[in-house]
Amino acid sequence: MADILSLSKARKAKARTQKDATATENRVKFGRTKAEKAKDAAEKSITEKLIDAHKRDV
Repeated sequence: MADILSLSKARKAKARTQKDATATENRVKFGRTKAEKAKDAAEKSITEKLIDAHKRDV
């Protein structure tokens, strides 16, 4: 025989796993420290300055 399944508990469990997956994605996407953000911004500005310095005026 099949086990008796409460649909409301199954629906809540599914929603909980979906919420956990979304939270994990957001942690990866937005979970950087202030130091990491500052380092990336500094690297970006250095590369932009380097590229601008090598542009030729036509």
